[in-house]
Amino acid sequence: MVACAGAACNFARDYEIAQEPLMREIERCVRGSDYGATSWTTREQAEQAAARFGLVRGLRLLELGAGSGWPALFLAMLSGCDVALTDLPLSGLRIARERAARDGLDSRCSVLAADGATLPFADHSFDCIHHADVLCCMDRKREMLRECWRVARAAARMEFSVISLAREPDGDGERRLLQRSGPPYPDAGADYTILLEETHWTMHERIDVTAEFVRCMEVLLEESHARRSMLVELLGEEDYAERLERRSSTHAAAACGLLRREIFFAYPIQPIERGPS
Repeated sequence: MVACAGAACNFARDYEIAQEPLMREIERCVRGSDYGATSWTTREQAEQAAARFGLVRGLRLLELGAGSGWPALFLAMLSGCDVALTDLPLSGLRIARERAARDGLDSRCSVLAADGATLPFADHSFDCIHHADVLCCMDRKREMLRECWRVARAAARMEFSVISLAREPDGDGERRLLQRSGPPYPDAGADYTILLEETHWTMHERIDVTAEFVRCMEVLLEESHARRSMLVELLGEEDYAERLERRSSTHAAAACGLLRREIFFAYPIQPIERGPS
């Protein structure tokens, strides 16, 4: 089994660079958003998440690995819900707070630096929990899912997307391809249905969005080639080449069936109430 694949990204720097007008223009072409996103959630997928959650004013949404606020702030704008954003890089959280202020969400948005595996919230705090392509960037997957269960209310729902290992690499060529592509921890060690059961969740819906992921990658690669001179000026030749190589490798790994991207929708399993013996 592959324990760790692609090199970890420098998210703190990526959040800063993603705010540049050029990068936000590319993001609009790829995802339909302009928040400086690091996940692969498209605008359409975010709108579908809001509908599945049944988000309305008064509900509390928790976004783990929120980065610069996509899609959590968009979901709050769309629905009127309250939202708590958590992540570790402070640069992303600062950008998210500034965006929330610009969008008039100050009174409904809180931003906290927190590890997804050790959340600073009381039990049963949230109606909805969302995380986009976060589990594949951390090795403590079960710990994070257990924490999500702990802070979920009895009737809560959780939706998350994840890029995972679809099959074992076939030979050295595919192993090298996986090492060059992202994310850093695509191998969950078991199917996510099993991980959910082990962490007190029951899966309600599983949606394969690999084809859309591949399409987004193709658009990103096209935009990267078309805007090469401007990107080199912004990023530098070495950084541009490294990003292009990583994205090309990820596209190839998904296109050949080595990686897949899925969306899971789940409900918490409540403990059985036991009366006096």
